[in-house]
Amino acid sequence: MKKIKRVVNNISEIDIEYMSRAQRKLDNLTKPLGSLGRLEEVAKLIAGITRKDAPKLKKKVIFTLAADHGITEEGISAYPKEVTAQMVYNFINGGAGINVLADHIGAKVVVVDMGVAEKLKIKKSKCKNFKDKKIAFGTRNFLNGPAMTRDEAVKSIETGIGLFEEEKDNGIDIVGIGEMGIGNTTSASAISACFTRKSACEITGRGTGIGDEALQNKINVIDKALKINRPDPCDPIGVLTKVGGFEIGGLAGIILAAAAERIPVVIDGFISTAAALIAYAIEPKVKGYLIASHSSVEKGHKAILDYMGLKPIFDLNLRLGEGTGAALGINIVEASVKILNEMATFKSANVSRETGS
Repeated sequence: MKKIKRVVNNISEIDIEYMSRAQRKLDNLTKPLGSLGRLEEVAKLIAGITRKDAPKLKKKVIFTLAADHGITEEGISAYPKEVTAQMVYNFINGGAGINVLADHIGAKVVVVDMGVAEKLKIKKSKCKNFKDKKIAFGTRNFLNGPAMTRDEAVKSIETGIGLFEEEKDNGIDIVGIGEMGIGNTTSASAISACFTRKSACEITGRGTGIGDEALQNKINVIDKALKINRPDPCDPIGVLTKVGGFEIGGLAGIILAAAAERIPVVIDGFISTAAALIAYAIEPKVKGYLIASHSSVEKGHKAILDYMGLKPIFDLNLRLGEGTGAALGINIVEASVKILNEMATFKSANVSRETGS
């Protein structure tokens, strides 16, 4: 817990003065006031996060954390748990959606084994962007009790903090977070239901594309698990312990560490936002550092975003995960900063301002 407390103690509110200065600059650019909408909002936010009048986002890193979930024993996914490991190999070989979109925006992808249910055969010397941080071979089935021990939950968060700090040595200007783990929408749904106090039926979606019968089973499993484990929203690490996942804890740690270093974090979809919810519950000030990239097809995602008061940038009916939405979001955030830094002012371009009415 010492590492978590140290990081949390370094998290401060975003800087309103820098945001005000950015707003004045935006209002003097060669355009009608507010005509670039959300791009202006995002640019102002980045100035407040970084405490820079002309922020640069050259070093882009997307963390894709992978882990398995014991709850898959209950038939809540359309895919077998073996797919988690198979997709990690796909990430490493550059064949996944996140690889394509990260390459498109010039971002580095860091793939991490937080708790894949098999021993991965990866030569570190041939794969510099892979990190083995396995806590256990997947979580336990939380229908039979807690998904992990409290020590494991703390370790998952502290591992995420360590991942960020290791990568920061190479330079980070903006972070994207994503995940891979068969069964993790069930975990995210349970976490969401706990904090938002909505029913499993209101929160739970189809995940990898399950049918009606499997969806009802998934809802029933979450209902039973919440009654058995009784997670307390006032104890976010306890919630992670009882119904979470190792990758979710790791992502929460990355968010906390990034906020402590005044680095913006672009969230992907449902599972990544559930991790953000854990981080937010640990330290509410992290909200200022979070940028919701998109609105997922998973209905629980909107519930979490509403609960935290975050407005997604776009809605493309995405539900892949991996950090794909975060990659697209980073692209838009970078565009907003370029508007702030590169657009001409009325004075510099010798353009007349509006005359008023």
